[in-house]
Amino acid sequence: MSIKAASSPTPPAAIAPPIAHARFAIGDVVRHRMFDFRGVVFDVDPVFNNSDEWYEAIPEKIRPRKDQPFYHLLAENAESTYVAYVSQQNLVPDDSDEPIDHPAIAGLFTDFADGRYNLRREHRH
Repeated sequence: MSIKAASSPTPPAAIAPPIAHARFAIGDVVRHRMFDFRGVVFDVDPVFNNSDEWYEAIPEKIRPRKDQPFYHLLAENAESTYVAYVSQQNLVPDDSDEPIDHPAIAGLFTDFADGRYNLRREHRH
């Protein structure tokens, strides 16, 4: 009589959700689709990478999906400058060809030409 070893079933391979490709690059000037502000991209997260509290504070009707690129912006509106974190679905290219007036720009970028900023050499990877 032979004894057969019990084999454990092979777990199914984990399938990662598709990740959207970033439409915007560091240095691009963009505008928010719904709110009146614009900014320059200084970092990109391939998917949402902020706190749950931040995400839950967005009204559900306009809350973006987490499975898309999110952009860190040096942003400006008519009243102030600030840092914004915005989903790809809420950004469009800014075609005004106007520079962004944000005090942190000089520390990250060298100049503004052809509607985009050039990253300083010391910040390039």
